[in-house]
Amino acid sequence: MPDRDTPTPQALTELPLFPLGTVLFPGALLPLQLFELRYLQMIGECERQGTGFGVVTLSQGREVHRPGEAAEKFETMGTRVQIERIERPQPGLVMVWCRGEAKFRIDSTQQRSDGLWLGRVQALPPEPAVQVPEDLQHLSMQMHEVLTQLSAQPSAQPHWAEAWRLQDCSWLSHRWGELLPLPLQMKYRLFALQEPLMRLELIGDMVAPSERSP
Repeated sequence: MPDRDTPTPQALTELPLFPLGTVLFPGALLPLQLFELRYLQMIGECERQGTGFGVVTLSQGREVHRPGEAAEKFETMGTRVQIERIERPQPGLVMVWCRGEAKFRIDSTQQRSDGLWLGRVQALPPEPAVQVPEDLQHLSMQMHEVLTQLSAQPSAQPHWAEAWRLQDCSWLSHRWGELLPLPLQMKYRLFALQEPLMRLELIGDMVAPSERSP
């Protein structure tokens, strides 16, 4: 029998990729300042076509490539984003606000002549809705306090525009992963987990019930 995890050609789509030194969790807002030609062209194409792009986590190289440096390498999972707002304050500079939507896995990549990475990617299924257990309720309460404080700060786009799903393990663990000051590789390991309760349990091991903020 064929391996069910093997992506079929019908499941693969081409997506422009933006390697960054961060992990973008679904639901998170990502503000970007773009000035490299490859990304200015990418945003123009996305704007004309009404499409988004994918954010992937760098494992080698820099966000801004310099001649002579090693080429970018990045992790095999990323997040598809939807563009929510674009501003052009001056020629050669574009301000973009993006929202992480859904995770994907990269099947293969190629790099265009302008340096833009393109990936053939497979969308990952949505995580199951799992209720936050009693022993992790402190994470829900603490996150409510944190989001209330952060949402009161001025922002060009609301950071968490949707209803706060504080009793959903997936949504809650993504917010903790987004806000905790963890090393990049640890953030990515949390991101790559597809079991929301396991992710939240790992976060619960890091966050004491008495803490007031991530």
